[in-house]
Amino acid sequence: TTAMILLVGAALLGKSFYRVLQVGTNFETQRMITMRISAPRLVYGDDEKSLALSRQLLERVKSIPGVSAVGLTSTLPVTFNGNTDWIRFVGREYNGEHNEVNQRDVTPEYFTALQAKLLRGRTFLDSEDKSKPRVTVINKTLANKYFPGEDPNGKRIGDTQLTQDSIKEIIGVVDDIREGPLEAEIWPAAYYAFNQEPDVDFSVVVRTAQSEESVLPALPDAINELDPNINVSNLTTMTERVRNAPQVYLRRSATWLVGGFAAVALLLGVVGLYGVVAYSVSQRTREIGVRIALGAQRSMVYSLVLREAGMLALLGIAIGLGCSVAVATLIRKLLFGISPWDATTLIGVAI
Repeated sequence: TTAMILLVGAALLGKSFYRVLQVGTNFETQRMITMRISAPRLVYGDDEKSLALSRQLLERVKSIPGVSAVGLTSTLPVTFNGNTDWIRFVGREYNGEHNEVNQRDVTPEYFTALQAKLLRGRTFLDSEDKSKPRVTVINKTLANKYFPGEDPNGKRIGDTQLTQDSIKEIIGVVDDIREGPLEAEIWPAAYYAFNQEPDVDFSVVVRTAQSEESVLPALPDAINELDPNINVSNLTTMTERVRNAPQVYLRRSATWLVGGFAAVALLLGVVGLYGVVAYSVSQRTREIGVRIALGAQRSMVYSLVLREAGMLALLGIAIGLGCSVAVATLIRKLLFGISPWDATTLIGVAI
């Protein structure tokens, strides 16, 4: 019974872990490096200097052999649903609705570096800085939710007060980039032009034309050559970031832990069942001898012993099935894309 409970738990957690890893991000995670940049605000604090720094950094990184595209973003994808804006739409009636969207500041080549799909319109131009009209790119979820059946390009959005500086024209729609955890729903997202709202703290995504490991060591050196006071942190590949995300790590650890206990419980269950049957046979040696003397075939004796063992196993499985569903219901928050009473798992473990 204990082995049944633990094996079902391990199987459900293993399936959940596999299904989380199969969730699409809608961008290419292979051959991508990410890192966080923090420049001294006292030196680069004003918009003109921070914009100049971001452009120099992009040029420096892109000149590294093996780098094919570079983009900057205020928040990396597959991180969390947060850093949001409340928006309203120019020309539409507004009654205080809570239109919350993920807000990300990105550079023109960001979507190219991700290899995200542009569905409508265009992305940003490098020339679109604060001197130009403000623009935004939205994701498919935002377009479908607020502009069903119509082209959102050319429409304008702003903050809840429609202050002049907040109003931006929609110029493009990109496929849904998974901004939040793998198992979380995709939220509406608005991408603003980094050049129109530059900052000294941002993340970098680097698309490589060769293995990430061959490019990784050169990145901090190239940035520190630009300014040794710039802090480079969280330098890793996107594949590692996804693999070691807290939700993925939790499920992987739980699967290994419960799986280990399940293997031990199964071994102990087999040994215990063998011991019970062996003891029973030893106590019935005289009876078995009499049966053979009276003409009982070996197969009949085997059936007698195995029937007893089978009844013990079936009883344990039957009790274990009920307990397994109850325990799996308690850990349902760790499950993803699978129910606590998944029939294939229960039948497979029982067999």
